[in-house]
Amino acid sequence: MLTDLTIKEITNHKDYPYDLLLLADETIAAINKYLFDSAVFVVQEEQQSIAAFCLYPVDNETLEIKNIAVSPSHRNRGLGSKILRYIQETYHAQYPNLIVGTADCGFDQIRFYERNDFVKYDLRTNFFIENYEQPIYENGQLLKDMVLLKYQPKRT
Repeated sequence: MLTDLTIKEITNHKDYPYDLLLLADETIAAINKYLFDSAVFVVQEEQQSIAAFCLYPVDNETLEIKNIAVSPSHRNRGLGSKILRYIQETYHAQYPNLIVGTADCGFDQIRFYERNDFVKYDLRTNFFIENYEQPIYENGQLLKDMVLLKYQPKRT
């Protein structure tokens, strides 16, 4: 699936790739709220970690992508989409529902997920205000609400 790349699950808490995870989430405290209950993975190229993702089982049928981060030097090459396809193909049988949340003003992230067959289905009002100690701004806007998207493959 990920040619010339290796996906490795991180099981030792001391090896969690915070440097990568912080690219997609603002604080270690916020990451730690889900990290220890998630499956944590790194994507490696020539034994160098270039991406990471965290998968959290919401219930017996729903898996949430809590964090997906690609190092800046490897962005805009389709790696994020490849990771999403890997997750979809690997976990769909066990978890038919795959969801992800992102800031309502994270326009690039929303477009990324929509290009990969995710559709908006809900909103977590005041999520960023209630879950982060400091205000967070993106695209010049205060992060307030989280948009929830679910994977809905196109029917052929």
